[in-house]
Amino acid sequence: MKILITGSNGMLGYDLIKVLKDDYEVIPTTSKTLDITDEKQVMEYISDKKPDIVINSAAYTNVDGCEENQKLAYAVNAQGVKNLALACRKTDACLVHISTDYVFDGSATQPIPENSKKGPISVYGKSKLKGEEAIIETLDKYFIIRTAWLYGINGGNFPKTMLELAKNHSEITVVYDEIGSPTYTHDLALAISELINTNYYGIYHLTNSGNCSWCEFAKYIFKIADVNVKVIPVTAKEFARPAPRPNYSVLENKNWTEHNFKPLRNYKKAIKEYIERIK
Repeated sequence: MKILITGSNGMLGYDLIKVLKDDYEVIPTTSKTLDITDEKQVMEYISDKKPDIVINSAAYTNVDGCEENQKLAYAVNAQGVKNLALACRKTDACLVHISTDYVFDGSATQPIPENSKKGPISVYGKSKLKGEEAIIETLDKYFIIRTAWLYGINGGNFPKTMLELAKNHSEITVVYDEIGSPTYTHDLALAISELINTNYYGIYHLTNSGNCSWCEFAKYIFKIADVNVKVIPVTAKEFARPAPRPNYSVLENKNWTEHNFKPLRNYKKAIKEYIERIK
């Protein structure tokens, strides 16, 4: 089976290649080799390579940047996804698309199943939802995977930022009123490798098990890394940023478990392994 991966130089793309390369013919692409915003190029490239599966891990994920660069956000996260969907339809390829908890408004008080009402509150979330809608309108063979709070070996992320800040600060302020499920890209890549061997098409929520606030997560990172730093809780309002974030975006992995897949391990086990790897 031939699998084309967009955004292969990103955090998730890196782990997808590691997980898939031994069992499949993997075609890695970056924005330099495949510009997903260019409809003609996408159609020609996918028609030429003829992959069985396209995994789209390319996205404009700078949440605050999306507010300031709305045109780019929609070009990559909406039109780019539509271009891939059209090319997949033409070549009869399955599209695996990585989406986000930001398609929800954050007003939930318990884990959010896949069929919950969407209501993105940021340009990033709105552009990602447009991408989802383009897939649903265009294809029958697709997996839309909403995930959250990603971190991995390749690229910048919250755990790396916290550990870097701790080198020069004895106190760090971290938001305590945003709740989610930190997710290790290695675990997500393994789950995707299971899903693509099925025809259980549709929308999936996929995150590590358990949930916490950013503040709790930071404290746990410092605990397992054995770093002595004081974490000061602040509200999201106090920690002002250009884009609003959902207050609560814990995703219920309902479709995943209903198809008898094993839940992803608890985020505490995942981050422990990750910290040991990057030490």
